[in-house]
Amino acid sequence: VHLVESGGGLVQPGGSLRLSCAASGFTFSRYSMKWLRQAPGKGLEWVSTIYSSSSNKNYADSVRGRFTISRDNAKNTLYLQMNSLKPEDTAVYSCARAVAEGPTLSYDYRGQGTQVTVSS
Repeated sequence: VHLVESGGGLVQPGGSLRLSCAASGFTFSRYSMKWLRQAPGKGLEWVSTIYSSSSNKNYADSVRGRFTISRDNAKNTLYLQMNSLKPEDTAVYSCARAVAEGPTLSYDYRGQGTQVTVSS
């Protein structure tokens, strides 16, 4: 299993970024996937989950209405569109293969992550 994130960077408050996660080594379409983040000095935080068929999506309260999770099963790729970014969104964002669906940190594989910094 290999998960590689990209798309992070430095953005001003109110700006947008789109993260991607390229998956390989397993049948991507069969698994629910998650986005997680870890801010400096803090623990790992669940951000969002998308079911294998995209039929259901869950979001943390802190990002609901601003972030959108999606996937392209034909391209084995997971996405996170982040709008109206705030300084408190600054973190390393990683994608993970879900062990359990819903608002949990349950996963078995996670990528190395991509840094998102929101600052003026």
